[in-house]
Amino acid sequence: MQLSAKELAQILNGTIEGDPEVKVSRPSKIEEGGAGTISFLGNPKYEDYAYTTTASILLVSQQFEARRPIKATLIRVPDVYGAVARLLEQFGGGKQEGSSEISPLASIHPEAQVGSGVTIGPFTVVEAGAVVGDGCRISSQVYIGKGARLGRQTTIYPGARIMHDCEVGANCIIHANAVIGSDGFGFAPQDDGKYRKIVHVGNVVIEDDVEIGANTAIDRATMGSTTIRSGAKLDNLIQVGHNVEIGENTVIAAQAGISGSTRIGRSCRIGGQAGFTGHIHIADGSQVAAQSGIISSIEEPGQTVVGAPAINYKDYFRSFAVFKKLPELYRKVNQMEQKLKGGES
Repeated sequence: MQLSAKELAQILNGTIEGDPEVKVSRPSKIEEGGAGTISFLGNPKYEDYAYTTTASILLVSQQFEARRPIKATLIRVPDVYGAVARLLEQFGGGKQEGSSEISPLASIHPEAQVGSGVTIGPFTVVEAGAVVGDGCRISSQVYIGKGARLGRQTTIYPGARIMHDCEVGANCIIHANAVIGSDGFGFAPQDDGKYRKIVHVGNVVIEDDVEIGANTAIDRATMGSTTIRSGAKLDNLIQVGHNVEIGENTVIAAQAGISGSTRIGRSCRIGGQAGFTGHIHIADGSQVAAQSGIISSIEEPGQTVVGAPAINYKDYFRSFAVFKKLPELYRKVNQMEQKLKGGES
């Protein structure tokens, strides 16, 4: 597929600087480029590549001011990363395409309900009482447990498991080998030092427009529901404990871990490998830096926290500035002690 700068500007709500008829057939990274490709400048760190890229079209922000001539045709857009998302959809990076069909190698229980226009791949299992909404696209080797429900136009990639009684909303994406509804980590200590397993009889509820990354595990609730609110985006390899609630439009990067019964608010941004203790509340709009450890609630909305235990980022960097000086301070204190000892003798 080829698109001209003029056509792309209309799709992306942008303005053109350069040749409106130049055509591109695929996207490229700005440092690689190539004739007939379109790239983007979203991070100022990559600005030098804008002057050397061989891409035919370059997406830039409306505020970008070039310091040197740029050979590529520019398309200025209000939001570069939003435009890139739409661009990749145009070049086939969206949901799975293809005709709707159910593989004869899939196992679908007679008491399951499968909507119209559904695709189900080979070796997928759909158990009794499960409901698969219209237009769902379910890959091979997926497991849909008893009584589980999938909303319309949801995509499930290979090897994902939607366990019994769990609910996934409309327009969701569940990536390969994610597990929705595994047992929570709950054990009661006994007098003899052993542990008795606590049966988890709740479920997981995932609302509309949620994306769950590969190998992410979301535990079912002890009672009630573990809830992922609409628009939330979870990266790969995330652990979500039982009875956790993740608010609308919150994004969480890879390898984060959230202990049971923690509530994370709306529109939060959580960095990779961040860890949360259980039974705390994270206010709306909180930003948690990568590898931070959250051991108490964040009550004030919109805070940015860093470190383990995490504190306000301004306090953290002030403290870190002092921490870096500790070896020199120790050396000076040691010299003063030696001088004092010398004076006493």
